[in-house]
Amino acid sequence: MKPLVSILIPAYNAESWVADTIRSAMAQTWEPKEIIVLDDGSKDRTYEVAKEFESEKVHVFKQENTGVPTARNNLFSMSHGEFIQWLDADDLLAPDKIERQMKMYEQQVNNPRMLLSSPFGAFLHRPQHAKFIPSDLWYDLDPKEFLIRKLGQKLSLQTSTWLVSRELTEAAGPWDPLMYVNNDGEYFSRVILKSQGVKFVPDANVYYRSVGAGSVSYIGRSNKKMEALWRGLQLHIGYLRGLEDSERVRAACVKYLEHYLIDFYPLRMDIVEKVQKLAKELGGNITEPPLSWKYRWIRAVFGWNAAHRAFYMVPEMKWSLKRRWDKLAFDMENRQSQPTR
Repeated sequence: MKPLVSILIPAYNAESWVADTIRSAMAQTWEPKEIIVLDDGSKDRTYEVAKEFESEKVHVFKQENTGVPTARNNLFSMSHGEFIQWLDADDLLAPDKIERQMKMYEQQVNNPRMLLSSPFGAFLHRPQHAKFIPSDLWYDLDPKEFLIRKLGQKLSLQTSTWLVSRELTEAAGPWDPLMYVNNDGEYFSRVILKSQGVKFVPDANVYYRSVGAGSVSYIGRSNKKMEALWRGLQLHIGYLRGLEDSERVRAACVKYLEHYLIDFYPLRMDIVEKVQKLAKELGGNITEPPLSWKYRWIRAVFGWNAAHRAFYMVPEMKWSLKRRWDKLAFDMENRQSQPTR
């Protein structure tokens, strides 16, 4: 018999999106599959919307709010599949996403310690307009090379791109409930460490919905998230240096710290000092966060606090305008597709 794939969907205040996400899971051409949705104490109608899809293959549960990592751990404990497909409640899978990865596994991999990845494209309201922008992670890579590229270039793969064997999932251990930000980055770094490499499967597409400041990954001025981010940076660097402690590895780690310094500067100078100290131990020297020209003049005229606010506010304002325009286009396309009476 073909392996069972468990599609696991943690959901929190996803009333507007969760129906489309569940439909994309149900539409997967791979069989057999099970779909488990866990509402993590939503304050809207997420649970009621998801419950409408409950069937022999779709199971819907709810719990008190615990956060995404704990919800994912609970989902995994409910699952039975030999392979795990994580799916956020606002994202979508191409109908053949899992089938393409499973066929690659059966025909070329056949090793539960190999990790399967895929492309992803970001969209706002219209997935058909998702932008798929290749990065240096869109390749077959061994664990060390993957982490060097990830840290040195501040790259990532979206959570839903991965397809992970149960054996590898259990070897990596549970999601960390203290990772209030970048929990998927930390978790999949551990999965990669336990793997024998990453197999990239082209055209197994994932559609990632961009939600701006509402995203779990948004840090802003939250002390709790800044502290979790600092913890995550240290863990990432430790994972990579555990594989190799070469000059190239240390340079990638310094670059990684430099990328994220703006998230702490100047609000948490205590963390900034720790970042600078770690960079020095790695053979680097970080003084201030590098800024593009559009933020340098703000810093020069109004100071670092204003530059930090602008660093978050300007992209959010641009994103908000794009989202409104995309929603308008989405509504117009829907009206045009409605049959006339």
